[in-house]
Formats: sequence, structure tokens, C-alpha cells
Amino acid sequence: MASPDSTPAQSSWRASVPESTATDLENLLGTGMAAAQEQLERSGGFLPFALVVENDGDVRLVAVSPADPDADGDSEFDADAMIRDISELLRQHRDEFRAAAIVCDITLVEEDSDAIHVATEHRDGAVFAAVLPYSPTTEGTEWEFGDLAADSNEPVIWAD
Repeated sequence: MASPDSTPAQSSWRASVPESTATDLENLLGTGMAAAQEQLERSGGFLPFALVVENDGDVRLVAVSPADPDADGDSEFDADAMIRDISELLRQHRDEFRAAAIVCDITLVEEDSDAIHVATEHRDGAVFAAVLPYSPTTEGTEWEFGDLAADSNEPVIWAD
């Protein structure tokens, strides 16, 4: 996997924030991407989750359970609802940590590809997000990962 500061845009982002902030966000980005890749390879998919850097520097996983499927027999979970629940949980406990990342599976419509999306946010206001496209191999037994790319991101945890 490429380093989060491997492109000029990402390098300029890193230079615009304090070193400790950049380190927190890069740590969350790398850990989130690796955890999602591991879940994909192990289970063929993953549910949205979050990671936080606690005030003491420890990284902790935060997850919520999907709502029960609708009674109409639709067995799909509502990823958007899970992301809203995770965001709300993080907002409620934001004094307990200094940075967070929300990790989810998205569809890149223009590329016709799925991707891991990691949106990081620091309590000092810095935000950074990245996407990692993926697709099954032709045998369908493993995953091929594309190039890590920066993405836009708006604060949701420390947004007020």
C-alpha cells in the first residue's frame, strides 16, 4: 500500500498541519485501510467501523451493530444508517479522543469499482480522506487493490 504522503497534494496537506496531527491521521488511515483489507480477504466484505486515537495515544476500534433487517425480507444492512450511528457515537464521546477515522465500503461510480474509504478527522480541525479501489481477481478467490488516492472530506465529529 502506498504511503499516505506519497503524492504532491498529500505532501502539501501534511505540511499544512502540525506533525503530531499528521502522525495521528496517517496512523488512522493506515490502520483503517489494513483492517478493511484484512476483512475483505477473510470475509469478502466488511461493515462500516471507526478507529479513534484516545487522548493517551492508544488506538481503539469503534463499531455499531447493524439494525435488524426489515420485516419485508430484505436481508441487506443499512450501511448509511450504521455510518450515521457511528458518527453520532463519536460526536457524543469526542472529549475522550483526539482523532478519529470512519472506514466504509463505497462504490466509485465513474471507475465502476468498489473502494475502501477512510475519512480521518482531528480535534484541531484537520481532515484527510483516502480511497483504495478494489476488485475480485479473475479467479474470484482473492482481491486486487488499486492505487491509494486522496479524497475530499468534511468534518463531522468536531463540526460545531
